[in-house]
Amino acid sequence: MVGVQRDDAGLRVEVESRPPAVMGCPACGVIAHAHGRQRVELIDAPCFTAPVKLRWRKRRWLCPEPMCPVTSFMEQDPYVARPRALLTARATSWAIGQMRRENASVQGMARQLGCTWRTLWRAVKPILETAAADETRFVGVTSLGVDEHIWHHVSTKPVDQGGRGPKEFTGMVDLTRDKDGRVRARLLDLVPGRSGEAYTSWLRDRGDTFRKGVEIATLDPFHGYKNAIDDQLDDAIAVLDAFHVVKLGTAAVDEVRRRVQQDIHGHRGRRDDPLYRIRNLLRAGKEHLTDRQKTRLETAFTADDRHVEVEVAWRCAQQLRSVYHQSCHADGRRVAEKILATFPSCPIPEIARLGRTLNQWRDAFLGYFTTGGANNGGTESINGLIELARRVARGFRDPDNYRLRMLLIGGGLRL
Repeated sequence: MVGVQRDDAGLRVEVESRPPAVMGCPACGVIAHAHGRQRVELIDAPCFTAPVKLRWRKRRWLCPEPMCPVTSFMEQDPYVARPRALLTARATSWAIGQMRRENASVQGMARQLGCTWRTLWRAVKPILETAAADETRFVGVTSLGVDEHIWHHVSTKPVDQGGRGPKEFTGMVDLTRDKDGRVRARLLDLVPGRSGEAYTSWLRDRGDTFRKGVEIATLDPFHGYKNAIDDQLDDAIAVLDAFHVVKLGTAAVDEVRRRVQQDIHGHRGRRDDPLYRIRNLLRAGKEHLTDRQKTRLETAFTADDRHVEVEVAWRCAQQLRSVYHQSCHADGRRVAEKILATFPSCPIPEIARLGRTLNQWRDAFLGYFTTGGANNGGTESINGLIELARRVARGFRDPDNYRLRMLLIGGGLRL
């Protein structure tokens, strides 16, 4: 360090390297001659809440060999900065760390560095692209989750026509358990669209080694993803996510409540309608209800004989929920098999339809009990990180930039 100066614009740090004993030409190896200095200004990581500019007094050298194509060259140090870079390696590493751990926006970090959004992203993007292209990050995946999410809410025009493309992205998540049996969810990739073809193409691109290594594939009740799993992951056990199974039961109860209300009152639920007043209690687990809430439910069920359909539907949904709260997976499987056998013949049409749906997903539904409770919870947690990053950035315009940012935040890149 030669000198430090602070002004309204931030810190100015002037540095130079120690003079080497001998400097050889990078092209021919002949000993070069010193030829003065040239000051290069680089953007460094912020310090003391102020932007930092690094003024590097670079040494210039001349090659005396007349046949050498290199006449002069300047010293380079990859630990300081890449050739022709505007940011130091330390500033780039700091920005990547802030994006990964703190969900910092590119614009906010550019403000702290004292540069523009484009300057910072030009330094970060090549590093993320290199990491995303590394196929070794897919090694060792034995449990794979899949889910979709909305990444924008504007026009679906193709990217080459000035649009942002499909609104949905399909995300693949590594749900492999570590030695302690814990799932450390890791986003593997994002592909445009929500379809079985999108998932099938991604699995096909990963190769036979990856596909044969996947033992468990969790998913939501979407037949497109199930078809892709059946087509590409022959040896994997498909598992229907527990949360979405319970959600199907809750939705059936809500449909019964609304139908009964409409039949009795001829209108949608209103404030003083008994069934409308317990609409939120019908969505809760029975074990979470207080004595007062149980009394409210019982009062609403007995207020009219025609409410019996809602009571029966609610008890069916509670039975479905209970399969995931048994003392062991064997007991849970027995309850699940009883549900599969009885629900389709229920006189309540919504519950009968629920039973038929579960039977269509029978193997995936029962797969939960043969895989030690595999589920898509880790995938949903990654979606939560994605939503947070999207809100911080106030939306994204470029799908490629979006994919790289989410892979970084979701832990899918090895840096």
